[in-house]
This record gives sequence, C-alpha cells and structure tokens, in this order.
Amino acid sequence: MTQATTAQNLVRPPAVFDSNEPDAFVTALRSPWTALIAELYDVILATTGEYARSRGLRGFPLPLTTRSVTCPTALGSDSEPVPVTVAGVRTYLPDSLQFALEYGCRLTPDGCFVIAPSFRGEPADQTHLNQYTHSEAEIPGGLDDLIAYVDGYVGTLAGAVLERLGGRLAATRGDVSHLERMAAGASFPQLTFDEAARVVADVDGGVRDEGTWRTLTRAGERALMRRVSEFVWVRHYDALAVPFYQAFEDPDGRTARNADLLFGPGEIVGSGERHSDAQTLRKSMALHNVREEDYAWYVRMVEAFPRRTSGFGMGVERFLMWVLRHDDIRDIPVISRVNEPLEFPSAVVRP
Repeated sequence: MTQATTAQNLVRPPAVFDSNEPDAFVTALRSPWTALIAELYDVILATTGEYARSRGLRGFPLPLTTRSVTCPTALGSDSEPVPVTVAGVRTYLPDSLQFALEYGCRLTPDGCFVIAPSFRGEPADQTHLNQYTHSEAEIPGGLDDLIAYVDGYVGTLAGAVLERLGGRLAATRGDVSHLERMAAGASFPQLTFDEAARVVADVDGGVRDEGTWRTLTRAGERALMRRVSEFVWVRHYDALAVPFYQAFEDPDGRTARNADLLFGPGEIVGSGERHSDAQTLRKSMALHNVREEDYAWYVRMVEAFPRRTSGFGMGVERFLMWVLRHDDIRDIPVISRVNEPLEFPSAVVRP
C-alpha cells in the first residue's frame, strides 16, 4: 500500500456493527466503504451467474426454510441451527441450501447453483457472521471435478473484480496484487489433511485433536498458507471431523472425500463429494450419531435416485474480506444484523 493511499485516500469501514446509535444506518449510507461493498456484491452476484451458466449449471428459487439442516447436533457439525415457526410449522432457517441443491441436481444434467442467505446459531466475531451470504453449487461428478470448478470460479471472480473495480480498489485500498495472482488461472496446490498436519505440527495449537478426529485451527490454517501457498486446498479430513453427508475416501470410513480451500482469513470454500448410495449413507449417519428418521427423505432420495455429485459453499463476506484485505467480517454486510437491540415492535398493527 502506498503512502499516499494510506494518508489520503484509504476507505475505512464505518463500524456500525459496534454502534448503539439509533441512526447508525445513516452513517453507513453516507460511508464510501458501504458504497464500495455494494458494488462488490453486485460483481460477485453477476459473475457467479455468468460462470455457473457457462458451465451448464442452472439456477432456480429455493425455499428459505428447511426441515433438514446440514449442521445437526452430531459429530462433524460446528454450529447450531436456527429454529423458526412458519404457518404453525416448526422448521429452520437454512444453514446451507446444500440438500436442496442435491435435490435440484437430480433435475438438471449439469448441476445447479444459488446465492442466498444462510443462518447459524453462533455469535458473530471477526471471521464469523450468524447471517451471511452463501454461494453454493452442486455438480455431477467427484471431488476432483468440483475442485476444478472452484479453482475456475474464484479465479473468475478475482478477474471480474479487477476488471470492474481494480482501479478504484488500488486507489482506495492499496495493493491489488493478490487479486492478480488469483486471477492468473492456475490450479492451486493440494495437500491431504495428514500432510497438512505434518506441515504445521510444530505450531502451538495448530491442530485440534479430539482423539477420534482432528481438524486445523485458525492458527494452523494461517501457518499452512505461510509455509505452502497463499491459496491451498486441504482435502481428506478425518471423516468424523466433517458432517455425515461427505463421502468416504477409504473403505473403512477413516477419511472423507472433502476439501477446504484456504486463503485470506482461512477457510473460505468448503466442499465435498456426497454418498452416492443409501447403504454407505446410512453407515456414515450411524458413525456420526445422526438419527436416520431426521433425514428420512434425504436417504430415500439417494436410494431412489442414486447419483454421484459434489458441492461447495463459499462465504461471500469472507471472500470480500480477502478482496479488501480487511480483518473483520462484521464490517462487510451493507445492512448489519450484528448487535441489534433486543427490544423491537413485536408486530405491525393493522386497522
């Protein structure tokens, strides 16, 4: 970042998420940061549709409620679902539309995609939102097919941001060379989880070990990016570290056919291949302590319409953190839902 940019032109966030002012939205609307974020969202939305359709994927509306969350209270899940009641029916806001996309993939020959809100029952912090924008897709084929799709997708996004807003970002945020490197179009390095764990074995707290499963911590992810590549895939995590729907990589079910793409703040894309037959799916559910009756329709779908598919989810706000070289995700949404007052009118009174 140049000295001129730092001293004179740097666009800074209004930090309205941390404000108790009743008119904080006015501050947001007046901020050049919010205007820049709004333009970036538009680039992401438009480019995602262009890229997906160029690969044959289709988009269609999906409901913003679900009876089947992808984060059940079981092994491999790292957040809580958000319950709601709609027309007297107890249901959930979606933590992901993955299951709906798997359903849709039975209707489309080349897969389907969606960008929609996701909701998770966890407190917001510097790298997590409990209401965020999720770019998701499901395609026919295996994990390698999906990784190739995602490599092309994020490279295309970076290229579009550079083309449409590169000059403005350079003038107001400084260095854009990270976007240029991602837009170059190369396939990113890949490590298995076991290989990644060895690379960061000397990092204090780099790997979380729960006995029957392990995962990388944020410190481990960042060390891996420093030591291997700023963009790196980690694949084949311990099966019990990821949700039940990720396919097994090995016959005994020790590892999963999944992969996370790390860059910027850490994991930005999570992906995996799905179980293609009901028998293996049931085995995985039992290993993860997931009740089959809670996902009976999903098991029946796999049983009646077996298909090898793979899918991913990318947090758009995390991607924009990386674009802007910013360190707090709570500054990204154009309308903040962090630290909202508990008291609010309970209903609209109609005459």
